[in-house]
Amino acid sequence: MSTEAIKKAVGYKAAEFVEQGMLVGIGTGTTAFYFIQRLIQKCSEGLKIQAVASSEQSYRLAKEGKIPMLDLEQVTFLDLTVDGADEIDAQKRMIKGGGGAFVREKIVATMSREMVVIVDEKKLVSSLGKCKLPVEVIPFAKTATLHHIAKAGYRGEFRKKSDGSLYVTDNGNLILDIHFDKLRENPEKDHETLIHIPGVVDTGFFFHLAGRIVIGFDDGQVVVKP
Repeated sequence: MSTEAIKKAVGYKAAEFVEQGMLVGIGTGTTAFYFIQRLIQKCSEGLKIQAVASSEQSYRLAKEGKIPMLDLEQVTFLDLTVDGADEIDAQKRMIKGGGGAFVREKIVATMSREMVVIVDEKKLVSSLGKCKLPVEVIPFAKTATLHHIAKAGYRGEFRKKSDGSLYVTDNGNLILDIHFDKLRENPEKDHETLIHIPGVVDTGFFFHLAGRIVIGFDDGQVVVKP
């Protein structure tokens, strides 16, 4: 199966968990795209839900598909959120943020009774740290923040767009992508170190948030791990 076919399969599978009357959180990224597409179809077939989105991009896509969308300021609780991950280990610890919306994704996940994670088998890891860790940083004195992060022992650079300009999040902040020189034995400690540096908004580590995991395999299997 191609990567796109796997993403479609897990996105469509996750849409089966959405029930009538639910308040649903919609994630961001290429795998979440297929979940949104299937949700649009189900709503056109009579599914009655309301939803919020973790990014402007997902909000526009869902809204154009006539999914009834709410402003996040209107809700404090969600029944279900569906989102992808860059890496996930056996303890369901994750790195997210390749698409740049991880702070909003974390807020939406924390609001939810369950976060369903949709991934292909390549995202399953024994330890976190092979992929980059995004850290959202406010623009003010960004060089000083980068300096403090380096002093704490982390190597990274600010994310840029294809035209060479700095990537700016939906929150108006910057993203520093940290590259680890080895897999992380204690990602919780890394998060605690980084989150206490002034100027850091949050990291792409997600702990104690994932519920069911929908995994797509190259052979076409789709497995739901409780």
